[in-house]
Amino acid sequence: MFGNKKNTNGLTFIAQGTKLSGETHFEGEALIGGELYGKISSTGKITIEAEGYIDGDLRCKELKVSGVFKGKLKCDKLNITNTGSVEGEIACESMEIFEGGQFIGMRVREEVNLLSSVIDEDNVAANG
Repeated sequence: MFGNKKNTNGLTFIAQGTKLSGETHFEGEALIGGELYGKISSTGKITIEAEGYIDGDLRCKELKVSGVFKGKLKCDKLNITNTGSVEGEIACESMEIFEGGQFIGMRVREEVNLLSSVIDEDNVAANG
Protein backbone atom coordinates (compact mmCIF):
# COMPACT_ATOMS: atom_id res chain seq x y z
CA MET A 1 0.00 0.00 0.00
CA PHE A 2 2.82 2.41 0.83
CA GLY A 3 5.28 0.98 -1.66
CA ASN A 4 7.48 2.98 -3.99
CA LYS A 5 5.28 5.12 -6.19
CA LYS A 6 6.50 7.37 -8.94
CA ASN A 7 5.27 10.97 -9.26
CA THR A 8 3.25 10.99 -6.04
CA ASN A 9 3.60 14.76 -5.71
CA GLY A 10 0.25 15.60 -4.15
CA LEU A 11 -1.26 18.91 -3.14
CA THR A 12 -0.46 20.41 0.27
CA PHE A 13 -3.06 22.80 1.68
CA ILE A 14 -2.36 25.25 4.53
CA ALA A 15 -5.83 26.38 5.65
CA GLN A 16 -6.91 29.88 6.64
CA GLY A 17 -6.29 30.40 10.36
CA THR A 18 -3.16 28.21 10.33
CA LYS A 19 0.20 29.86 11.14
CA LEU A 20 3.49 28.04 10.53
CA SER A 21 7.01 29.30 11.04
CA GLY A 22 10.46 27.83 10.48
CA GLU A 23 11.90 25.87 7.58
CA THR A 24 9.25 24.29 5.34
CA HIS A 25 9.60 22.15 2.22
CA PHE A 26 6.76 21.08 -0.06
CA GLU A 27 7.21 18.15 -2.42
CA GLY A 28 5.00 19.22 -5.28
CA GLU A 29 2.23 21.83 -5.33
CA ALA A 30 1.06 23.85 -2.30
CA LEU A 31 -2.00 26.02 -1.72
CA ILE A 32 -1.56 28.60 1.06
CA GLY A 33 -4.67 30.03 2.71
CA GLY A 34 -3.03 30.62 6.10
CA GLU A 35 0.28 32.21 7.11
CA LEU A 36 3.84 30.94 6.57
CA TYR A 37 6.98 32.54 8.00
CA GLY A 38 10.61 31.55 7.43
CA LYS A 39 12.50 29.62 4.78
CA ILE A 40 10.18 27.86 2.33
CA SER A 41 10.94 25.70 -0.70
CA SER A 42 8.91 23.67 -3.17
CA THR A 43 9.62 21.45 -6.15
CA GLY A 44 6.42 22.69 -7.78
CA LYS A 45 3.93 25.54 -7.82
CA ILE A 46 2.89 27.53 -4.76
CA THR A 47 -0.39 29.42 -4.82
CA ILE A 48 -1.10 32.06 -2.17
CA GLU A 49 -4.87 32.46 -1.89
CA ALA A 50 -6.53 35.87 -1.30
CA GLU A 51 -6.40 35.29 2.49
CA GLY A 52 -2.92 33.73 2.37
CA TYR A 53 0.32 35.31 3.56
CA ILE A 54 3.99 34.32 3.21
CA ASP A 55 6.82 36.27 4.84
CA GLY A 56 10.32 34.90 4.32
CA ASP A 57 12.73 33.38 1.82
CA LEU A 58 10.91 31.38 -0.85
CA ARG A 59 12.30 29.16 -3.60
CA CYS A 60 9.86 27.40 -5.92
CA LYS A 61 9.16 26.53 -9.55
CA GLU A 62 6.18 28.88 -9.90
CA LEU A 63 4.41 31.33 -7.57
CA LYS A 64 0.87 32.61 -8.02
CA VAL A 65 -0.07 35.38 -5.58
CA SER A 66 -3.65 36.37 -4.84
CA GLY A 67 -2.81 37.24 -1.23
CA VAL A 68 0.45 38.69 0.13
CA PHE A 69 4.11 37.71 -0.27
CA LYS A 70 6.88 39.61 1.54
CA GLY A 71 10.55 38.67 1.42
CA LYS A 72 13.03 37.19 -1.04
CA LEU A 73 11.91 35.00 -3.91
CA LYS A 74 13.63 32.77 -6.48
CA CYS A 75 11.32 31.16 -9.02
CA ASP A 76 10.91 30.47 -12.73
CA LYS A 77 7.52 32.16 -13.07
CA LEU A 78 5.75 34.78 -10.92
CA ASN A 79 2.07 35.56 -11.42
CA ILE A 80 0.47 38.38 -9.39
CA THR A 81 -3.33 38.41 -9.68
CA ASN A 82 -5.59 41.46 -9.35
CA THR A 83 -5.79 40.95 -5.54
CA GLY A 84 -2.13 39.97 -5.08
CA SER A 85 0.67 41.93 -3.45
CA VAL A 86 4.39 41.11 -3.66
CA GLU A 87 6.96 43.07 -1.70
CA GLY A 88 10.67 42.31 -1.69
CA GLU A 89 13.61 41.16 -3.78
CA ILE A 90 12.61 38.92 -6.66
CA ALA A 91 14.65 36.78 -9.08
CA CYS A 92 12.46 35.14 -11.70
CA GLU A 93 12.55 34.18 -15.39
CA SER A 94 9.10 35.63 -16.15
CA MET A 95 6.68 37.90 -14.29
CA GLU A 96 3.03 38.66 -14.98
CA ILE A 97 1.06 41.29 -13.05
CA PHE A 98 -2.67 41.66 -13.61
CA GLU A 99 -4.42 45.02 -13.32
CA GLY A 100 -4.86 45.74 -9.61
CA GLY A 101 -1.92 43.54 -8.58
CA GLN A 102 0.95 45.20 -6.72
CA PHE A 103 4.71 44.73 -6.92
CA ILE A 104 6.81 46.77 -4.50
CA GLY A 105 10.51 46.03 -4.49
CA MET A 106 13.31 45.06 -6.79
CA ARG A 107 13.60 42.48 -9.52
CA VAL A 108 17.12 41.20 -10.00
CA ARG A 109 18.63 39.23 -12.87
CA GLU A 110 20.93 37.05 -10.84
CA GLU A 111 19.85 34.62 -8.16
CA VAL A 112 18.82 36.26 -4.91
CA ASN A 113 21.33 35.61 -2.14
CA LEU A 114 18.92 34.42 0.52
CA LEU A 115 21.59 34.44 3.22
CA SER A 116 23.25 37.79 2.53
CA SER A 117 21.35 39.77 5.19
CA VAL A 118 22.11 37.14 7.87
CA ILE A 119 25.81 37.02 6.98
CA ASP A 120 26.08 40.83 6.94
CA GLU A 121 24.47 41.07 10.39
CA ASP A 122 26.88 38.42 11.76
CA ASN A 123 29.91 40.30 10.37
CA VAL A 124 28.77 43.58 11.92
CA ALA A 125 28.20 41.90 15.28
CA ALA A 126 31.58 40.13 15.17
CA ASN A 127 33.54 43.16 14.02
CA GLY A 128 31.71 45.50 16.32
